[in-house]
Amino acid sequence: MLRDITLGQYYPVDSLLHRLDPRTKLFGTLVYIVTLFIADNLWAYLAATIFLITAIKLSNVPVKFMVRGLKSIMFLLLLSVSFNLFLTPGTPIFKIGFLQMTWEGLRFAAFMAIRLVYLVMGSTILTLTTTPNQLTDGLEKSLGFLKKVGVPVHEVSMMMSIALRFIPILIEETDKIMKAQMARGADFESGNLIQKAKSMVPLLVPLFVSAFRRATDLAMAMEARCYRGGEGRTKMKPLKYAKRDHMVYGAYLVYFVVAILLKVVL
Repeated sequence: MLRDITLGQYYPVDSLLHRLDPRTKLFGTLVYIVTLFIADNLWAYLAATIFLITAIKLSNVPVKFMVRGLKSIMFLLLLSVSFNLFLTPGTPIFKIGFLQMTWEGLRFAAFMAIRLVYLVMGSTILTLTTTPNQLTDGLEKSLGFLKKVGVPVHEVSMMMSIALRFIPILIEETDKIMKAQMARGADFESGNLIQKAKSMVPLLVPLFVSAFRRATDLAMAMEARCYRGGEGRTKMKPLKYAKRDHMVYGAYLVYFVVAILLKVVL
């Protein structure tokens, strides 16, 4: 389960999405998330599906690798669908005790499940096709206007990038700790949900110790290299838009307009 989390990982292949400017991919992800939240009919979700399939094809990342990342949100997905399915008022389909399934709840639960899956896959494509350094540079450049109001954009971008980069590292560390404790007789599989949650408690202390140790090592390494924040720093590889980036921005505009029209008209 832990190794199935793909968010924060980078998949090194040659593709159009990998060659795009990170600002282009960040903006595209933002547009995609906005259209998912405003979508309220089947045609809008169909447009989002076409957009997602196109992005997956252009990334050259295996579909099985992306779908594997959905296993980590399965519990959250089932919980969200169940709440929307049985707690949404409307025209009843059937009723068992105080639980009632409605047609409105069925529709809302289906859209909620699709939205959650698409959000995870869309965000995963961003991290799979963008290195942490590129992501930091893209965030810093995109949010540069906030410097005028005193926001430390470089530091915020650096923290977000490090947080994403630490996700697969901490997952790998958790997997090692679990295997070490299972070799000593620990049981993480049997029992009910509460017992499984209690069995995870011994993982927290060594995991937190490992996380703080890695954070300390990273801070010492940055200080040893005289890191003093983003003020006055230059880039070895400055970000520059290419022709393909302008073409992709045009595709984003077309997709956004279509999504708005499908919401307003239908």
